[in-house]
Amino acid sequence: MELTHFDESGAARMVDVSGKEISVRTATAEGTVTMKAETLQLIRDKQVSKGDVLQIARIAGIMASKKTPELVPLCHPIPLEKVEVEFKFMNDTSLLVRAFTKTSSRTGVEMEALTAAMAAGLTVYDMCKSVDRGMEIGPFYLTEKTGGKSGHFQRKAPDVS
Repeated sequence: MELTHFDESGAARMVDVSGKEISVRTATAEGTVTMKAETLQLIRDKQVSKGDVLQIARIAGIMASKKTPELVPLCHPIPLEKVEVEFKFMNDTSLLVRAFTKTSSRTGVEMEALTAAMAAGLTVYDMCKSVDRGMEIGPFYLTEKTGGKSGHFQRKAPDVS
């Protein structure tokens, strides 16, 4: 397998995507923030002193996705057409963070989806750290991507048997 971010001599490079076709590309990434049950209840009840944690985390994720090329050195700046960040209470101690990104471009939006999800998770931590410094963030991973030459990718569900 070839690493595309290095040239023949091993020097880092930004991949030339000028010859690629423009296509609709999507990506979904997700991860969890695990915390004390009391902390998650404060989030549910919108009782965290800093404000509505999920709304602030949603905005942080959307804003971060737009900054991805500033954070990841060899990432192409691409026009994002859609970014969604959503949350799901998994149980008494786990919050799922999911981000969806979409573009019509020559390169994919996986990094933007991952950046959005992780920034939203970090924001949940930041807003709740005064009541629960023991929160755990992660793992975060790409769950699906569509479009482009490599086509459709969907992460296989973990074997829980």
